[in-house]
Amino acid sequence: MTDNPLISIITITFNAARQIPATMESVGRQDFTDFEHIIIDGASSDETIPIARGMASPRLRVLSEPDNGLYDAMNKGLHMAKGRYVLFLNAGDAFHSPAILSLYAEAAKKSPDIIYGDTVIVDSDRKLLGPRHLSVPDLLTFESFSKGMLICHQAFMVRKDLAPDYDTSYRFSADYDWTVRCLLRSKPGKCINLKTVVIDYLSDGLTDKNKIPSLKERFRIMANHYGMGKTILRHLSFVWRAMRRRMSKTD
Repeated sequence: MTDNPLISIITITFNAARQIPATMESVGRQDFTDFEHIIIDGASSDETIPIARGMASPRLRVLSEPDNGLYDAMNKGLHMAKGRYVLFLNAGDAFHSPAILSLYAEAAKKSPDIIYGDTVIVDSDRKLLGPRHLSVPDLLTFESFSKGMLICHQAFMVRKDLAPDYDTSYRFSADYDWTVRCLLRSKPGKCINLKTVVIDYLSDGLTDKNKIPSLKERFRIMANHYGMGKTILRHLSFVWRAMRRRMSKTD
């Protein structure tokens, strides 16, 4: 690993001894090696850190101390990162195959602002549950996210010099606000879609467990960036979309 690797992978953990092995294994299997892996741990009382260190390559850096929540920990990771690009891969999430970082690195040769891909959802047994219900756009712009979180946060790799701190006033959806602000700082045509599945997302995260508060925060964030009127109209379409999904499952 160089002092300034191409990619910084940042993993946030807290008492994640059951979830961290899948993440560590997927990082260790990557066939691209110009990266660092940073674990920001909230002073876990279980075996999270011993397990992570036991499965780690020399590219691992660990900070374990109390924090003020998930997004405070993410900010610590951003501040520690030495890579040109940053990517968050939290405990339980995993790269879809050993070639994923190579795909990101190949795209990075064109010096884009943001590189992104598709996500599938898995359960705690790593069983595939299916794709996300939102489709990744071919052409990514600031306006894309007026339709919601079209790209999973873990599949969204951004140039570090464009990445702002997370707004810690949000408890559940600061990742949505952060991705929108990254897009505000990016240039049109400087986002690359890898057009393949890159992330296995574990479906038991913070927002999954706090669905209603998360949705309320996302409404506030969307209204802040795109305007209240547009946000209300967009949410009416969300309701209709959810009803159609539910009806299709009962057919």
